[in-house]
Amino acid sequence: MASKDISAALAKVHDFIDFVNASPTPYHAVDSAVQRLTKAGFQEIKERDSWSSTLQPGGKYYLTRNGSSIVAFGIGKKWKAGNPIAMVGAHTDSCCLRLKPVSKKSGHGFMQVGVETYGGGKWHTWFDRDLSIAGRAMVRDGKGNYIQKLVKVDRPILRIPTLAIHLDRETNFNPNKETELFPIAGLVEAELNRAGKKGEKKAEDEKTSALEKEEEDFQPLQTMSERHHPYIVKLIAEHAGAEVEDLVDFEIVLYDTQKACLGGLNNELIFSARLDNLGMTYCAVEGIIESLSSSSALENESSIRLITCFDHEEIGSTSAQGAASNLLPAVLRRLSVLPAHHDTASDNSYVKVPREAELDISTAYEQTLSTSFLVSADMAHSVNPNYASKYESDHRPQMNKGTVIKVNANQRYATNSPGIVLLQEVARRAKPSQDSTTSAGVPLQLFVVRNDSSCGSTIGPMLSAALGTRTIDVGNAQLSMHSIRETGGTYDVEHGVRLFESFFEHYTDLEAKILVD
Repeated sequence: MASKDISAALAKVHDFIDFVNASPTPYHAVDSAVQRLTKAGFQEIKERDSWSSTLQPGGKYYLTRNGSSIVAFGIGKKWKAGNPIAMVGAHTDSCCLRLKPVSKKSGHGFMQVGVETYGGGKWHTWFDRDLSIAGRAMVRDGKGNYIQKLVKVDRPILRIPTLAIHLDRETNFNPNKETELFPIAGLVEAELNRAGKKGEKKAEDEKTSALEKEEEDFQPLQTMSERHHPYIVKLIAEHAGAEVEDLVDFEIVLYDTQKACLGGLNNELIFSARLDNLGMTYCAVEGIIESLSSSSALENESSIRLITCFDHEEIGSTSAQGAASNLLPAVLRRLSVLPAHHDTASDNSYVKVPREAELDISTAYEQTLSTSFLVSADMAHSVNPNYASKYESDHRPQMNKGTVIKVNANQRYATNSPGIVLLQEVARRAKPSQDSTTSAGVPLQLFVVRNDSSCGSTIGPMLSAALGTRTIDVGNAQLSMHSIRETGGTYDVEHGVRLFESFFEHYTDLEAKILVD
């Protein structure tokens, strides 16, 4: 690889590292994506509003749901109702530990917090790590409203300690998730010293006062400082920029404070949390931004270019903001009936095409779905050299060798031959990096699991079944999936971005040439 190619790939991976370090939760990941999209000229729209007078061919837009899922798209200037939509789908969530609604615990002089497991994490990897908290808080804004504030405490405050080997000689480490997964937050005595006797008396006085006012100031639930350690509540309020009394509720998860970084003797590896699936979320966001970076990118485009990044994939996607929700179908239905526009010679403004020149919009949604395509993007398994026998002998993906096409005969992945044909052509046409000295094109790999091994799944099969839209499952290769600390390939970040950029740029042309109905 030429030195210019390496420098371009390293610039991209450092940008990804900044993205993942800023995104310890889905709320932060969406916020990071919004910042990038806004900088690239995308305008915010809301589901609750009418889009008929807002969305225009040639425009770039984004919307969020629950602050943890996001959809962004650019509309070709030659768009008309019923035309195709080129889509890349990913997910923003990762396996983690989440604070319970009542988390205050203590034992044997230690302050502890109660947590519940989210997703199928490798929970033994969370032991002996420097942990902190992040998420969102709902606070009163002083105007009678309740608003969302992001929270990220940057210093280590929690730790889940292992038992000394002298007290447990078992070779298998399989901790009980309910009784042995409580992080320690400090010592009770130290917290009492911090609060001081005055603090204790003040708290007691406040409790008495609250009881006296109970009838006039009824509280349906215990206060936040009764349900959680008061200092944790105070930290959350401070990082939300709010007073403790204005903190109404929060959704907080634990995260590893060790930052993502490059590793390996030649910086060819990424050591990071949440590669699954912020790796593909980043590639989707950057892919659509780069495909629309030119002012003329949408000039001759008759399709819509769209990305969608969902929450809750790790727990089955069955939520209002998950891939099994109505989020994508609702957006596609509204986009499919957008009318065509054309430029006038005089003022270059958009003028609506007369109704008689439009197609029958009663079938526009179905026509759009039949000609659209979804790339389901979720990280893939790299071969682990210490467990090579766990992989099918002819399907052992390697890091830095390109994005992996995931195939499963039992439709745990939605890939089929027309999709592979499409993606090969997309990869072949991918342009080189801006300062690259190599020819165009990005590499691809194929993966299937062994017949005697179980196979995971993605948002691909559920969306292809719900929409009837052609779909392919892909992802960059990684090691230690669902661990608190995962490993990916430095150069695959750029591979993924360039692949998705090429998909958006060439889909309209390629869709008409793959003749399968």
